[in-house]
Amino acid sequence: MKGMKASDLRTRTDDELADEVETLGKEIFNLRFQRASGQLENTARFRQARRQIARIKTVQGERRRLARQGATHA
Repeated sequence: MKGMKASDLRTRTDDELADEVETLGKEIFNLRFQRASGQLENTARFRQARRQIARIKTVQGERRRLARQGATHA
């Protein structure tokens, strides 16, 4: 799911987003080991993965805020 936009992420379920954050976290972990051992070829992937996590967390935060608003106005 490289380069997915926030608007695309909004169509996914909460579980799918959580799974994607976990997958990207593992990828960053592995990239760190590759960098330390000198095997990392695509250094830009770090930045892409971090930004994708930030996009997902932004969407998750939007959903939490909307849910809280809905609960207080009900």
